[in-house]
Order: sequence, then structure tokens, then C-alpha cells
Amino acid sequence: MAEEVEEEPKKSNLLKIIIFLVGGILLIVVGLGIGYFIFGGEPEPDPSAEVNQIIEGKEAEKKKTDDVENKEGEEGEDGIIKKNVKAIPEVDSYETTYFEFPGDFTTNLKGSRKFLQVSVGVSTQYDEKVMEVVDSHQLALRSEILSTISDFTEEDISGSDGKKKLSERLMVVLNKKLESLDEFPGIEDVYFTAFILQ
Repeated sequence: MAEEVEEEPKKSNLLKIIIFLVGGILLIVVGLGIGYFIFGGEPEPDPSAEVNQIIEGKEAEKKKTDDVENKEGEEGEDGIIKKNVKAIPEVDSYETTYFEFPGDFTTNLKGSRKFLQVSVGVSTQYDEKVMEVVDSHQLALRSEILSTISDFTEEDISGSDGKKKLSERLMVVLNKKLESLDEFPGIEDVYFTAFILQ
């Protein structure tokens, strides 16, 4: 009979251990579940993604505002509101590149005691390489500019027509010089940024 009494406490101890283990596992699972629901379960968003969303939101808001402004039109003669449509400009030309020769050009005019002091710039709509070539051959081109200006008289350069003739002549001379240097003659216009006759 003594043996039977000892078996019951062992069974009850084993039963208590199993209940505690199951209860502990249940508490852990419930705790994890509650933590998942409280803290969301989603990973934290990338800060750069948030910045992009803010920027896109502003762009979308601006677009909506522009759309509303474009939808509002003026009332026509017949009382119907006509939609304002913005025209899209057509661009048939390329970007113009400029180069200004450093310093001034000063030379005597033909048959006169007066001299002309000018600052010269050139432009092209070809590639930027044309201006790189002009820059690399400045010495030869400066010489051509001075000799061309000295061929003009005081009467030749008077007025806007005279300046235009000098500009056109310089363009031809500079392109010929580039061609003689085995370079592409891409100068399309010559400008005077200073023009002083003394």
C-alpha cells in the first residue's frame, strides 16, 4: 500500500510540469501575437523613400492645380466656356554656343589717323568642339581679325550697316582660316561686345 501512495505524487508532479510547460508556451505565443499586432509587423520604411513620396506628392498636387487652371477657360461669344490650351513650342534649332576672344582688338583704319578698338565674340549652333577649336587657334584668328579690320575705312564701318558688313567679313575670314588649318569652319556669326572709334 505504501507503493501506491508514492506513485500518485509522482504522477501529479509530472502533470504539474506538463501544465506549466504548455502554459509557458501558450504565454509566449500570445505575447508574440500581441507584439506583432501592436508594433505592426511591417519593416520601417526607408527615409529616402519617404522623401521621394513627399516630392512626388508635391508634384502631383502641382499637376492637379495646373489641370484645374487649364480646365477653367474663358467664356466665348456663345456663352460656352472654352478650354485654355497651352501651346507647345516647336524647337527646330540647336543650342547656340558662344566664345569671346579675351582682350580688345585695336588697329588703325585704312586711310585714316583714327583707330578702332573692338571686342569680338563668335557663335555656332554646331557642336561645342567648334568653340574648342576657335580657342586653340586664337593666335591665328586674332591676326586675321586685326588684318581684316585694318582693311576697312572709317566710312566703311560707319552706322549699323557698316558694323554688319565688318561682322560678315570677319565670319568669312575666320572660317577660311579654320579651313586652312584643317579644322571645321563652323563659325556662324560674329558679334561686337565693344566698338570704339577714336
